[in-house]
Amino acid sequence: MSRRPAILIVNLLLCLLLRSEAAAFSVGSRAILRSLGDTEKKVEVDHAVELNATNFDAVLRDTPATYAVVEFFANWCPACRNYKPQYEKVARLFNGPNAAHPGIILMTRVDCALKINTNLCDKFSVGHYPMLLWGSPSKFVAGGWEPNQEKNEIRAIEDWQTADGLLTWINKQTSSSYGLDDEKFENEQLPSNISDPGQIARAVYDVEEATTTAFDIILDHKMIKSETRASLIRFLQVLVAHHPSRRCRKGSAKVLVNFDDFSPSHMQSADKQEVVNNNGKGGLGNFPICGKEVPRGYWIFCRGSQNDTRGFSCGLWVLLHSLSVRIDDGESQFTFTAVCDFIHNFFVCEECRQHFYQMCSSVTSPFNKTRDFALWLWSTHNQVNERLMKLEASLKTGDPKFPKIIWPPKQLCSSCYRSHHHGDMKFRQIDWDQDEVFKFLTNYYGNTLVSLYKDREFLRNDGIDGALEDLVVSTNAVVVPVGAALAIALASCAFGALACYWRSQQKNRKYKYQLHSLKNI
Repeated sequence: MSRRPAILIVNLLLCLLLRSEAAAFSVGSRAILRSLGDTEKKVEVDHAVELNATNFDAVLRDTPATYAVVEFFANWCPACRNYKPQYEKVARLFNGPNAAHPGIILMTRVDCALKINTNLCDKFSVGHYPMLLWGSPSKFVAGGWEPNQEKNEIRAIEDWQTADGLLTWINKQTSSSYGLDDEKFENEQLPSNISDPGQIARAVYDVEEATTTAFDIILDHKMIKSETRASLIRFLQVLVAHHPSRRCRKGSAKVLVNFDDFSPSHMQSADKQEVVNNNGKGGLGNFPICGKEVPRGYWIFCRGSQNDTRGFSCGLWVLLHSLSVRIDDGESQFTFTAVCDFIHNFFVCEECRQHFYQMCSSVTSPFNKTRDFALWLWSTHNQVNERLMKLEASLKTGDPKFPKIIWPPKQLCSSCYRSHHHGDMKFRQIDWDQDEVFKFLTNYYGNTLVSLYKDREFLRNDGIDGALEDLVVSTNAVVVPVGAALAIALASCAFGALACYWRSQQKNRKYKYQLHSLKNI
């Protein structure tokens, strides 16, 4: 063999050997690669909420938190960059889905080096970086701060240089004992005294979360089909008229008015399922049905003592109860149908869906009054709780601190019980005073639920988008998408034509039935 071919063969073998060793090295030596800086860096999630001049007031006005911390910094400032990890250690306790103490303190940051924030930073007299201010969120809204101003309800934080120092300062202001090692487990939002009816007030944020989650589930599972569009539209109409959150009412109205744009009927695959765009959710998935300004990702009233309990199912029940007591007598049957069809078509827990719809199907006569529908839903909820009590007890899957109970308990509504038997009673064995039960439901899921909004003046009478001003929603003769929805039920192919016709005529028409003008939302 000549020398040249031999050298080529040796080189080839060396290349193959090096390639196989490199492959083995890449698979089994990630730690070494990390130390050499040749692999991807671990992405750390920021827990502090970035604010700017365009969303500053909206976020602080609408947060469920009792207190807020605003850090003013500059992106070019070395001290600010070095301080960020310290601030994030504290922010992770209060912000985000894994927060140990959610809904108490909103931790935020404003970059004063950005030109858009110049006036905002001037309003708060930012003279050095970083600078931290503390106060009630509402005091920051359209407000300002002067260092020497007397009786200013916004205060400068003195001890902020380390995470320990900042948390110690916060603990003094709140009479708390939060620790940097706290993890998400305990639900400290609900007092142990169940007789406090004011607990439900904070659930309005969970209702918003549940509404958003429900629509995320629908879009993630691509469940808007031609035969289910009508039920989704009916449910949207109920949300527009009666959702306890003004943000969700406005968002639902915009989705309803533009439903054919968000989810065009002609864009269907072979199995009649909606085709989605590149982000996986389609136009509707890009629309924040309850707004995008308030940081989401944790439950407050509906938070379980363990990470996998309560949450979405609790928030959805609160939403349904709230809808049931906020409707008028003439809307009870429409709402009942909308709720039952929504659960039947879009709820992804198969066993829960079947059980609920069986109870819907057992109703033989229409509901003529709000009271009838509200009491049916209350009875249904208790039957569900009674069934789950046995299952969770046998399988030990329930929340130990929030076991399923017959609702309402005597501590919350003693007048709801005519008899005062003690011991483990079944729902149907209790002698209920249903007039008192309805009175309790109306107050608890109606007035008390939205009291926090009223206290913070969230229910302002400001206008809504001009595109919605002439739209009137009625559950007797509903505007476009309901006319389109009826057509879908008969022949899905007629939806596009009817929707287009309605949209071309909507500016020139007034509707005969006007139950709920969106101007008053």
